[in-house]
Order: sequence, then C-alpha cells, then structure tokens
Amino acid sequence: MSAPRVAVVMGVSGSGKTTLARNLSDAWPAVFLDADDFHDDAAKARMASGRPLTDAMRVPWVVRVADAIVAHAGVGDRVVLAFSGLRRAHRDVLRGSGLPLRFLHLHGDRALIAARMQARRGHYMPAALLDSQFDALERTDAEADVVMLAIDMSPGQQLQQALSILRGAT
Repeated sequence: MSAPRVAVVMGVSGSGKTTLARNLSDAWPAVFLDADDFHDDAAKARMASGRPLTDAMRVPWVVRVADAIVAHAGVGDRVVLAFSGLRRAHRDVLRGSGLPLRFLHLHGDRALIAARMQARRGHYMPAALLDSQFDALERTDAEADVVMLAIDMSPGQQLQQALSILRGAT
C-alpha cells in the first residue's frame, strides 16, 4: 500500500473524530477538513430535529467531501478528514478518488460515546441519533486500508498511534 496522502478519521458521531483529526492535521502536517461542514442546511436541520439522514440524502454530501479532498490533493496538500464513513459505499466514493488514503476507525463503547455526545454543546447531532449511527455503521474488518483505534485511549495516545500507522509502522 502506498504512503497515504489522505487520512480519514472515521466513526460514529461522538467517537472523537474531530479531536483526533485536528490533532493529526497539526502533527502530520496536513489540511484539516470536517465532513460536517459539507452538509447542507436541510441535512443539518433534519439531524438536529432527531431524524437521521437516509442513504440517498448522504450521497451528494459524500460526493462534495470527495471533491474537496481531490481539490486539496491536486495542489499538493495532504488531508486529514473527519468523516463518519458509516457505509462502505461512502468509503468507496473516497477510494474512487484514486488518492492513496488510510482510514482510522475510532471505535468503542456505546455508553462512553453517548456520554461524550451528551456533554458536548453547540453540535447539531443529538445523542438521540447515536443508535441510528451504530445501525448504519457497516463493518470495516474486511477492508485492508482501515485500521481500528480505540476511543478509550487518551488523545495523545491516539495521536501517536495514528502517526505510527501513517508512517507505516502498523
């Protein structure tokens, strides 16, 4: 597998994607992108009201995210993307960009993630949608470019493990 130009920090809402992705973008170094920023207002309003997006609603969003990583890579940037990546089809859209990438899948205990979601403020995704996130998450264990990272590590430990993975020391 070639050295990644794009690191995709993935997992359900509340798993710590944004925290790790921001830290990683500083340490790797790379441009930080948050896939949440690519949702349109209607999608954010729907989720804020407690209704999950359908797969059909997610497709244009995933395409916008893929276009953004391609644009950044096209000017020579490395990219760290915080992206749920719940569906394999969505991960495959990013793979279809042709860019060498690595998925860092944050996974862990539902109760810990729920507690994190309840503690955060100012995010449109309510904790009530956590079950729908887990329901939508498709297994990644058969995907060679996905590496699992436990959410119960400290942010510093996660960062060091992510950097080791990106440097090829898996």
